[in-house]
Formats: sequence, structure tokens, C-alpha cells
Amino acid sequence: MSNQAPNQARVIPLRPKTAPAPAPAAPVAPPQPREPLFRDLVGDVLRRERLDQKRTLKDVADAARISMPYLSELERGRKEASSEVLAAAAHALGLGLGDLLSLAQSELTRHTRSRNRARTTTTDTPYNGLCLVA
Repeated sequence: MSNQAPNQARVIPLRPKTAPAPAPAAPVAPPQPREPLFRDLVGDVLRRERLDQKRTLKDVADAARISMPYLSELERGRKEASSEVLAAAAHALGLGLGDLLSLAQSELTRHTRSRNRARTTTTDTPYNGLCLVA
């Protein structure tokens, strides 16, 4: 039987009072730029096309027969859409699904090139990448 009163709370420590010694830190490589996600690329294309046409979310969502909040989520890259939904959104903007995918591929190429350019310009070459060919 316990010496404590029946209604008295008992404190149980969750962590030991002394923290263990931290492990030695391993060398950390600089973080690589994040590869763009397909949903981000498609969302950027949908938003850019909609804004270029000076149309509202409601207008395009109604034409595509999808909800306005869902179209907003697509444009912000928060949702992975089915090919049917992407085709409906593209058609509402006067594009085909192939056009939408082609524009997304161009966007990916642009991101990849800028990432590669950033990687090559940071090297310490004596001529800063300048090469003359005779």
C-alpha cells in the first residue's frame, strides 16, 4: 500500500534531468534547390493563363465545372488533379490538355536551366566561365 493520500497527484518525469551529450556533428553539404513539383508547375501555368485572359477564378471554375476553391487549390499547387480535371480547366482557358502539359514542360525546363546556371556560376574558375575558341 502506498504512503500517499488517495487524492494526491503523483508527478512522473518524462525526461531524465541530465541531457545526454550531443552526438558529434557530421559535415553538412549545402542544401540543393528543391526540384519543382508537377502540381506547382501546372498550377503556375493555370494561374498565368487565367490572369493573362483577365478572368476570375469563379469564371474559369464555372466554365470548367469545378468548384472555385478547388481551382484555387490547383493554382497554388496544393492539390494533385486528375487528367479529367486538368483537361476541364485547360479547356475553360481555351487550351487543350497537350497545350497545358507543354507549357508546364517549358516551365520545368526554365526552372532546370536557372538551377544549372546557378550551380555553374558559383564555381571559382579563373576566367568566370569565359572561353574563347579559335
